[in-house]
Amino acid sequence: MNHEREKWILLIILTIIWGSSFILIKKSLDYYNPVEVGSLRIMIAGLLLMPVAFLNMKKFPKKNLKWLLLAAACGNFFPMYLFPIAETKISSSVAGIINSMVPIFVILIGPFLWKEVSTKFQKIGVAISFAGVCILTLGSHEAGELKLIPIVLLLLATLMYAINALTVKKKLNHVEPIALSAFVFGFVLFLPSLISLAVSGFFHDFHFTKGNFIGIGFVSLLAIFGTGLAMMLNYRILRISTALFASTVTLLMPIVAVIWGIIDGEKLTFMQIFGGVVIMGGLIFLRSRPTDKKQKTALPEDSAV
Repeated sequence: MNHEREKWILLIILTIIWGSSFILIKKSLDYYNPVEVGSLRIMIAGLLLMPVAFLNMKKFPKKNLKWLLLAAACGNFFPMYLFPIAETKISSSVAGIINSMVPIFVILIGPFLWKEVSTKFQKIGVAISFAGVCILTLGSHEAGELKLIPIVLLLLATLMYAINALTVKKKLNHVEPIALSAFVFGFVLFLPSLISLAVSGFFHDFHFTKGNFIGIGFVSLLAIFGTGLAMMLNYRILRISTALFASTVTLLMPIVAVIWGIIDGEKLTFMQIFGGVVIMGGLIFLRSRPTDKKQKTALPEDSAV
């Protein structure tokens, strides 16, 4: 399949998966605390992907181990805890706005960390889509009270996502997406998540009740689709596109969240519809390609290996 077409198809699929993760996190928090949700999410994904990791041992990036550890920590460990903790104190709409700042951080830190250059039109596209996200979420009349600590936690998480995207693109792009996901969850993060789960008191307090098994079901769905499968797709997008393009999934996720809200009985407002249109309009600018030789080197749109 043509890489240009493939990256947009994967972006849509990833948007649906990650956009649906919010409701799974919400349901999971009805049964477990934020630390337990984050740990279970990582551990279950690790258990499922560990056999894949062992089967791909020859592909383990030993020379890039430090970058693998950095990507695992920033993209899949700390944010798994920061988001649930913050969302116990802050509204989902404000969290959605802050989460959509990942492309902004990619643009801000990209040139300093890995000399990742973005086109002028791509920057305009991110700005337009971010404005659409603000309109979309504020149009739900659930902006809520702004609280400093949760906002700082979410900003830290989104910054980590940006670091992860840039690191994977620049240092781990040669590793196959499935193998990379398996190494991250099966080898690097499984033990830390198990320790976190033990420290949280999960094993001591867990009882074989219907409620706990329902909670495990929600977390399992979150782990299988919102973590394991989603990261494979994300790594694939990073391999055939740019860190900025891959990060724009966070601009589309609020649209999916609104659809889930409608299914759950919420009403769709005119502002939400308008915000969705603005987001889609911003994505048109993200299709822009570099016109000079320097930018072509910096933004390898179809440089899969």
